[in-house]
Amino acid sequence: MFRRVLIANRGEVAVRIARTLRAMGVSVAALYSDADRGARHVRDADVAAYLGPSPATESYLDLDAVLDAAERLGADAVHPGYGFLSENPDFADACRGRGIAFIGPSAAAMRAMADKLEAKARVSRAGVPTLDGLALADGAAATLRAAAEAVGFPLLVKPSAGGGGKGMHVVEDLDGLARVVPVAAREAGAAFGDARLFVERYLGRTRHVEVQVLGDAFGNLIHLGERECTLQRRHQKVVEECPTTGLAPGLRDGLLRSALEAARAVDYESLGTVEFLVPVDGEDEYYFIEMNTRLQVEHPVTECVTGLDLVEEQVRVAAGEPLRLRQADVALRGHALEARLYAEDPGRGFLPTSGRVAHVHLPETAGVRVDSWIERGSEVSTYYDPLLAKVVAHGADRAEALRRLEGSLRGARVAGLTTNLAYLRRLLARPEVVEGRLDTGLLDRVTDEVAREADADGALAAAVYALAGLARARARGADPVWTSRGAWRPGGTAEDVVRVEVDGEELLVTVRGRYEDALVSVRAPGADRPLLGPVGVRARAEEAGDGATGHLLEVGGVTRHAVTVEGAARTEVWIDGEVALVSPVPVGAAGRAARGPGRDTGLVSPLPGTVAQVRCAPGDAVAEGDVLLVVEAMKMEHPVLAPRDARVAAVLVAAGDQVASGEHLVELEALEGEP
Repeated sequence: MFRRVLIANRGEVAVRIARTLRAMGVSVAALYSDADRGARHVRDADVAAYLGPSPATESYLDLDAVLDAAERLGADAVHPGYGFLSENPDFADACRGRGIAFIGPSAAAMRAMADKLEAKARVSRAGVPTLDGLALADGAAATLRAAAEAVGFPLLVKPSAGGGGKGMHVVEDLDGLARVVPVAAREAGAAFGDARLFVERYLGRTRHVEVQVLGDAFGNLIHLGERECTLQRRHQKVVEECPTTGLAPGLRDGLLRSALEAARAVDYESLGTVEFLVPVDGEDEYYFIEMNTRLQVEHPVTECVTGLDLVEEQVRVAAGEPLRLRQADVALRGHALEARLYAEDPGRGFLPTSGRVAHVHLPETAGVRVDSWIERGSEVSTYYDPLLAKVVAHGADRAEALRRLEGSLRGARVAGLTTNLAYLRRLLARPEVVEGRLDTGLLDRVTDEVAREADADGALAAAVYALAGLARARARGADPVWTSRGAWRPGGTAEDVVRVEVDGEELLVTVRGRYEDALVSVRAPGADRPLLGPVGVRARAEEAGDGATGHLLEVGGVTRHAVTVEGAARTEVWIDGEVALVSPVPVGAAGRAARGPGRDTGLVSPLPGTVAQVRCAPGDAVAEGDVLLVVEAMKMEHPVLAPRDARVAAVLVAAGDQVASGEHLVELEALEGEP
């Protein structure tokens, strides 16, 4: 067995791999960039080495820097995790060239599966069904036209290397293909260090089913069941489960058999995943997509139903041990589902978010496992994948696993930045998901509706904020920033009026009494009727941990729980799994309606990231919808569009600049003759 393993990765997967290595008695070595100084995966390691600047190309993707660090730290093996260098055969060769074991398959197997078209040709010869595809040698018009004629529309543009949905685009026509190819090439280059692309036939309503395989150097190869990965948004998996539901026994047997045939076609040794598309309306039809020659993000659902530690099995195979189990030993018990918690804003088109984690509570209740890297104080940057945590639930059947997963998400909180937490909880409650009526286009059809569903009770959140602030202020012997302070009432009871903004909506909260026993009403400015109350509220403070305060509220005879997390400019109020952002409106400040929309002077960045391209210059006349800049964040490109016909007055940034969310990028002015 290895003495010390370097984890050539970061974040959640590095923390997860380290957990297994420690249980095996293996020393853990870690890597970090500027953005990850002091991160959890670094603190959890026995030793760690600095790689370089925050951009992945200058740190985690720098093959030589990673191997130099492995030698400095005395590692005799490297585990690449997923992403970064995990599917780079040159890295696997370089490891072995320096006498360091690579915990993964052979470089030859990786190369065979890394080129997606070559992989399809190879497994097709082994009798595995595949879709038609064609490599794009370049983006020339003739090349694109030939590809379209060979494959037909609609088609799918995909990177030749890597996976995870990055760089993948569905295209309906030739103009769309010309627009998408350069974008996909840049995304693939940023994510995988390889900008090569290919196109393949795009199927309509399908399910995404993958099979986990495990092989050793002695010719033993088994499968560990299949996973349902159909719930995807923009080809990025959101919820996964094991096993699948509703597959005919013959179809399931065919998928498992084909997965083993695909792996045998490249003499596969290690942990790997063979992925298939299954048409919803087909009876026994399925097609090979690709093989991921690494650990998968969704591997925990397989671990839950098999009782195996897949990382341990992967490490043992790399250390030269034969498989410890046969196919007959593999049994799937119960059902497991995994939800991916991302740093993204569903209300703004799932733009990536960043910031410092002010509070985190991810409960591991009965049957629930959480794989995460975040903790209070963690800095979430735009340099890397936005995955924060995976919440995994296991039950005797799918219904129980789903209930447990929903319950855990309902009690979860991440404060300091916007996440998809509430979106996940609402998604899992959708009847299509509950009933297992899934296809890969489902999220694209329902996401807008799910994202618009009601947030936290804004009036109650405003009341909680006012009560908590009043209690703190009176404890200090000072007044908070209230709009007004009423006269003392008989019995020494004061009345306070608090002006706040709740998720951008201005509200007035009137509180008479104390935090422990008050009469509260909440109304919009100028409204005749209150949104809440007047109602009696009895409150009791609780310790919520990690910088948060819990509140047990009795509101009109109904007991509710709330949690407040204070930030520098706003307070997050969590109620029933939903969050409201509350901030004070200072005394003398005009209301939102009085302030008006403000002067539109130009374009601001929709998210924090790096300016990838500047496509305009001062003096340019631009039309509504023109792409003026491209901002890259978390390995995805986000175009910034002209909101109207205008002239560019000034360009305030250059390619390569780091920008914050809301930072001005371009100043616009009206065209001559227009107001």
